[in-house]
Amino acid sequence: MAHISEFPVAVYPNAGLPNAMGEYEQTPEEFAGIMAEFAQEGWANLMGGCCGTTPEHIKALADKISHFVPRKLNPLQKQRFGETANSNSGPVIVGEGIPFYSGLESLNINPDIGFLMIGERTNIMGSPKFRKLILDDDFESGLAIVLSQVEKGAQIIDINFDEGMLDGEACMTRFLNLIASEPDICKVPIMIDSSKWSVIEAGLKCVQGKCIVNSISLKGGEDEFRAQAKKIMRYGASTIVMAFDEKGQADTYERKTEICKRAYDILTQKLDFPPEDIIFDPNILTVATGMEEHNHYAVAFIEAVKQIKKRCPGALVSGGVSNISFSFRGNNPVREAMHSAFLYHAIHAGLDMAIVNAGMLDVYEEIPKDLLEIVEDVLLNRRKDATERLIDFAESYKAEGTRKIVKDTKWREGTVEERIIHALVRGITEHIVADTEEIRTKFDLALEVIEGPLMAGMKVVGDLFGDGKMFLPQVVKSARVMKQAVAHLEPFMEEEKKELEFN
Repeated sequence: MAHISEFPVAVYPNAGLPNAMGEYEQTPEEFAGIMAEFAQEGWANLMGGCCGTTPEHIKALADKISHFVPRKLNPLQKQRFGETANSNSGPVIVGEGIPFYSGLESLNINPDIGFLMIGERTNIMGSPKFRKLILDDDFESGLAIVLSQVEKGAQIIDINFDEGMLDGEACMTRFLNLIASEPDICKVPIMIDSSKWSVIEAGLKCVQGKCIVNSISLKGGEDEFRAQAKKIMRYGASTIVMAFDEKGQADTYERKTEICKRAYDILTQKLDFPPEDIIFDPNILTVATGMEEHNHYAVAFIEAVKQIKKRCPGALVSGGVSNISFSFRGNNPVREAMHSAFLYHAIHAGLDMAIVNAGMLDVYEEIPKDLLEIVEDVLLNRRKDATERLIDFAESYKAEGTRKIVKDTKWREGTVEERIIHALVRGITEHIVADTEEIRTKFDLALEVIEGPLMAGMKVVGDLFGDGKMFLPQVVKSARVMKQAVAHLEPFMEEEKKELEFN
């Protein structure tokens, strides 16, 4: 590895193999002696100890290897890691500008990955259920909420303990350590979310992988902003940068773009902060509040996204989607429609990720047309009376919307091909076996059902996903419907295969 790797090499073994009792018996002198061979050969850049090692082991190691020269990188490797011949030229940005985050698994943000969903339900300020569990000191049950978000398609998990009755630093440390013991959870990257820097740093000290800090801003001035950004770089993390400066929160399109560009220039020009590790949040603010000056908030955000992507090359853009519909708390059908419609337009503007409840999003194409029109009138500020119309409509839709979701069976009146497509798009498993069996009788082979109507339905799903009208959690549901249909067909395909072999 030392001869072929373009990366630094780290060696930090256990203090030998454990004995029958699980104890490590290798002495500090034995440990340091073996490690010195690696250092003497010039194979390592970083050396330390893992299981069974103590401060005495590390001291013995330091005494033994301090006079050896660390492994040298070749000139190409030096350039990659910023070790240029001219030490005053500053570090070179690592990698090829492709953002990535990681838990146990790496999440590489390439063009094929699409829009990223950040699970929001482990935010004590936004989830009453999570808040109650934490205040009751039931952290273990809180893990179930995290797991649910991952299972519903969240690719990153946002964690926040900003509550006056809690010790934020202790809570963040304890919860992240619990997450680290759950492979199904810690495989995804973590977003450490707090308005207190001490809480963020407590999380940075114990989270594994490459996490995301949420957030820093110019609110406290440039000196504080630069100091925090430097620490984030040292911890190897990415960061959310809020559109907030010494004058306050940005609410207009001009202020959003101005603050983000200023922050971008400070980070990239003065600190050599990698652009791909910067994620701007230009503030998704609540619309339909009844205050006229709030009517343009959604449009201002969408337009700001476009400009930030142009003026801050390499940086990503995110936002907290639930803020947009805060004035309709308690009316989930309307809120879900607002979230899906807003995301549809924001993603087309260049939005890369968002904090959202991964399990509560409507398929854009499936939002009732009357509701969609009124919602988009509000979001896009198309009518002066848009807020009043949505408020009036929402009162009747609050009850009707729930009934439509639960009891609407009109789609069952279509052809079996139409029913299968509807089930795949909506992620409905209730009738898929019966519909698959019905359509199977129209074909000579069960495989033709998969290659024909089922794949036609998945093509619709793929097209909607590609157009930003469906999101990953909904595609996961579609895949489950497809899997159930295929499982029903498998015994028939096995029989047909045997018949063909016999003939």
